[in-house]
Amino acid sequence: MNKKTILAMPLKFFWAVVAVCVLGIALGSIWDFNINVALANKTDLGAFFATYGSYFSYCLYPAAGACLFVGLKKQGKQYRMLAWTLLLVGWFLAVYYSNSYNGKSVRALFGYVAGESDPLLSVISWLFWAVLYAWVPFVTAKLLDDRDAAKLIAIGAAILVAGVVADNVNLWLKQVGSRPRYKYLITLEDPISQFRQWWQMVPNLAGSNDNFKSWPSGNMTIAAMMFSLPMLSDAVKNRSAKKNAVAFAVACVFVAVYGYNRIHMTNHFLTDVCFGTLITYLIYSGISAAFLRAASEA
Repeated sequence: MNKKTILAMPLKFFWAVVAVCVLGIALGSIWDFNINVALANKTDLGAFFATYGSYFSYCLYPAAGACLFVGLKKQGKQYRMLAWTLLLVGWFLAVYYSNSYNGKSVRALFGYVAGESDPLLSVISWLFWAVLYAWVPFVTAKLLDDRDAAKLIAIGAAILVAGVVADNVNLWLKQVGSRPRYKYLITLEDPISQFRQWWQMVPNLAGSNDNFKSWPSGNMTIAAMMFSLPMLSDAVKNRSAKKNAVAFAVACVFVAVYGYNRIHMTNHFLTDVCFGTLITYLIYSGISAAFLRAASEA
């Protein structure tokens, strides 16, 4: 492994992402509320992207499962069952997280009303996600270069482990911060009086109340998964530094659009967005570096 790369990109790109996030946190720490006043404006297009935009990030889970599948199969027949198991785990994580975070919208699309509709409609809405991700591992497996099995295993494991870790760290921090969302504040007579900066934490106030789960942004944890895209690009046939750079650019644009959407849809403040991105990026960077180093030294 080239020690001067992080997530298959030169070190300068790592510091650029960190710098942008830190700058956003600094600006938001001063003008968080004013930025939301200027940008927040729910739209149907924004709602559609908020629901289905995460699909592209979650495709990384079954793609990671494909990396593990191809890599483990190269290790010998004794790993075949494990290879299939982890392939299914990657696919299941994508379906599970999509259904958990966005299933309500899809169930409504199918006309399901809890306690009133036929339970079959709920099953069908779940199958919607199952089918939506079914093609990803098989297409990914066809594109992967299987000459370095250890590298494929390391990439697949890093994406799966980092994704689960980032999601749970985010859920924990939401309880630690218990920051009121902007969409909740604007329902009050005096929103600014109840506004809190990200460092003004009230641990465990949120509980199960989503109105107090603004910091850090969970959706940005999902979006920032895309920064692992260059790692996948670096594992395919005919890979090149230019393709990795294109994958990184796609990830940056996606994260930026997603971040704007979270503010636009009144769900988060700029600091929420930047912290969610930064924390996830650091988790993916650290875990991927550890796995790839182990693979290169094996």
